Amino acid sequence: MNGNITPPGDDFQIRCPRLGHAIPFSYCRSESMGLPCFKTLDCWFEHFPVADYLQEALSREEWVRAFHGAGKNKVMSLLELIEQARRK
Repeated sequence: MNGNITPPGDDFQIRCPRLGHAIPFSYCRSESMGLPCFKTLDCWFEHFPVADYLQEALSREEWVRAFHGAGKNKVMSLLELIEQARRK
């Protein structure tokens, strides 16, 4: 990666297939307990070189945890979001 690839700002949003409404990349980037959503590569590849950006931004361990684990179902995702909200 050439070091100057930046993700779209929060004013640019796309429809999330999991949530059903528009969200910015910043949400996808940290949706899963600080890690990217497992669908981030699928959803954002048409808009900017997301794989290059995340390979540089994440450690090898974070990449594996985010993209090589089994995707969570909607119920598990909702439970995690509820737990995050409780902590805040």
